[in-house]
Amino acid sequence: MSSSLKAYLDLTRLHFCIVWPLLFCSGLFLSFLRYGGFSWILVAKAALIALFGFEAGFVLNDLVDMELDKRDVEPDLTKYWRPFGCRPLASGAIPVENARTLFFVMFGLASIIAFTLPYPHSVFVFGIMVLSYGLEYYYQIQKRDQDFPLAQLIGRIDFSLFPVAGYLSNGHPDMMVLMYFLFFYPFAQTHLGINDIIDINNDIARNLKTIPTLYGVQNTKNWILGFTLLHLAASAWFYTTIGGFLIYTFAVGALILLVVNLLIQRGKTPQDWLKALPLFHATLFVYMASLIANYFL
Repeated sequence: MSSSLKAYLDLTRLHFCIVWPLLFCSGLFLSFLRYGGFSWILVAKAALIALFGFEAGFVLNDLVDMELDKRDVEPDLTKYWRPFGCRPLASGAIPVENARTLFFVMFGLASIIAFTLPYPHSVFVFGIMVLSYGLEYYYQIQKRDQDFPLAQLIGRIDFSLFPVAGYLSNGHPDMMVLMYFLFFYPFAQTHLGINDIIDINNDIARNLKTIPTLYGVQNTKNWILGFTLLHLAASAWFYTTIGGFLIYTFAVGALILLVVNLLIQRGKTPQDWLKALPLFHATLFVYMASLIANYFL
C-alpha cells in the first residue's frame, strides 16, 4: 500500500466508516416506526449522507488543528483512531490544499444527496450538517482558551445531532427526536471525557483547555461517571417510549458502560484508560444495531 493512500486512510479514519451510516440510520429507522415511509432508496441516501458528511468533519477537524497536532508527544490515541498512526496534515504527508479540496468535495456530495430528500427534510438535514461543521470549528477553537468547558458542552452538540439528522431525513421535529437527543447527548459527553483523559499528555503539550487540563484527572473521571449516569437515566426514559426488546439491549449497554467506568476509575495511565474505549464503542454499536433491528421486529 502506498504511503499516500495510508495518509488518506488516516485522514478520514476510514476503518470506522461503517459506524457513521449506522448511527445516522438509527435515527432514520426510529422515524420509520412513527411516520412510515420505509424504502431502501431512502436508507441508501441516508447512509451516503452520513458517510460523506462525517468524513468531511474529520478532515475539517485536522485542518483546524493542523499546527497544534505537530506538538503531539504520545501516539496511543492517534493509533487507535488512525489505522497507520499518522496525522497526515501535521506531518505534511498530505498537502493542505488537497485536504481542503477533499473536504469541499465530500461536503458537496453530502449536500447534493441531502437535497434529493423531499422538503422540508432536505432543509432539516442540510441545516444540521452546516450547524455541525460550525460547532466542530467552535469546539476546536474555543478549547484553546477557556476557563469553563464551553467548548465541550456546546461544541460537542454536533455529535448528538447526527442521529437527529437521520430521524429528520424522514420524520419531523417532535418529542421522540428530542428524547433521542437527550439520550445521546450525555453519551457523547462521556465519549469526549474518555478521549480527553486518554489524550491528556498531548493536550498539555498543545496547551489546550480540556476537561483534564482544566480540572484534573480525578474530576475528569467524575465527569465521565456523571454523564454516564445521566445517560442511563435518559435511557430509561427513552425506553418507556420505544418499548419492545430494547430493554435487553439497553441493559447490555448499561452493563458495558459500568465496566468502562470501572476501567476508567481504576486506571492510572493513558494506556490503562485506552482499554475502555473499544468497550465504549461496543456500546454505541449495540445501541445502533438494536434501534435499526427494532423496526423489523
